[in-house]
Amino acid sequence: METTFTRSTSAERTRRTSVRSKVVSLLGPATIAAGIVWAILQPYRLTLLHPVGEGFWWLVFEPQLLVAIVGIAFSFVVARPLLDDLEEADASAR
Repeated sequence: METTFTRSTSAERTRRTSVRSKVVSLLGPATIAAGIVWAILQPYRLTLLHPVGEGFWWLVFEPQLLVAIVGIAFSFVVARPLLDDLEEADASAR
């Protein structure tokens, strides 16, 4: 019995990514990390930890949580289409 092993790599995995693509793809996770670090460094600003006398909206709109949510939204809503456009621009430039 004779078998031949072939390995095919897709063009997506083998191409190099530009610096712009790397920066755009890291902006969302960096923003999320900044929100988490902010929450760790200033826990007294999180009213969720001591909600005495605070209203619903004050508890929902925590600045640190909003920063993390913006990072998540950027990653999914802005960065993915932008990365697709950057890849198309890089492919057409070659």
